[in-house]
Amino acid sequence: MSLLRIRKPKTRKGKKVLLAREPQLIESARTMLFLDGRKCGGNVKLCMKDLQALKKPLVKILNRKNDITPFDDPSSLEFLTMKNDAALFSFGSTSKKRPDNIILGRIFENEVLDMFELGIKRYQAISEFKNEKIGACVKPCLVFNGPKWAQTEELRRLRNLFIDTFQREKVDSIRLQGIEHVLSFTVTDDMNILMRSYRILLKKSGQKTPRIELEEIGPSADFAIRRTKIASEDLYKQARKQPKQLKVGKKKNISTDALGNTKGRVHLGKQQTGSIQTRRVKALRKTPEEKKENRQRKKVALKSAAAEALAASQLQGNPFSS
Repeated sequence: MSLLRIRKPKTRKGKKVLLAREPQLIESARTMLFLDGRKCGGNVKLCMKDLQALKKPLVKILNRKNDITPFDDPSSLEFLTMKNDAALFSFGSTSKKRPDNIILGRIFENEVLDMFELGIKRYQAISEFKNEKIGACVKPCLVFNGPKWAQTEELRRLRNLFIDTFQREKVDSIRLQGIEHVLSFTVTDDMNILMRSYRILLKKSGQKTPRIELEEIGPSADFAIRRTKIASEDLYKQARKQPKQLKVGKKKNISTDALGNTKGRVHLGKQQTGSIQTRRVKALRKTPEEKKENRQRKKVALKSAAAEALAASQLQGNPFSS
């Protein structure tokens, strides 16, 4: 019975925290939790430090070493992510069997959804690149090179995890000067992941559109995929499910062309153009002389019509005509 007991908040702050943890109609950007294993140092520390710099301010860091084995028993990891209200996590460790090891994963309903163990084969930190860096809290452009990302389900999930990791708040529009950072991910033939980071330089081109150049600013890493743990198709589909309120209904008679322009078709009935009340413009009003000419023209037309009617009746022998 203790497992079924519902804990009610005793304070206003506790109630606010519980309401924030409940499913929201529009979810905010996800926070990432960084943890150290029993042994953690060298390239693992540098990699996690650079990931924290790229992810800021949506990070929570636990400096204490944790005796956790996520692939064997993820319960402690799930408890820490729930306590810190984090949907993503990064766990770094090193051992003789798996040196320079980093685990990236995400949480759904307080349970591990996907988890990938990456081995660092080569790493260059941001501090090793002696050039100008980008500003803080910049939303990066993500580029996934090659068709291999869609060949296996593990690579598709890993690509989706990278998108979740570096995704920030959704924006409706962005200016060209606001695009400053590019993260590139490439899958090699031996199934290694190459991660590169570039700064976008806008150069003069003599035209309205500037010329774009890329300058590598770090981090630069080569990862090897070691172990993976992905959710079942049903659980993954449930995690991606969107509420009905956010689904865009199909609108009739509206289409989009190849350039992204929205076109609509309007159906109208038969229009009575003769009875349409148009706007009377002062400049189009007739002058008194024109009105007098119209009256005289109407009088002449009436007299001629009356004469023609009289002549026609006399020819037909109308007895009432005189």
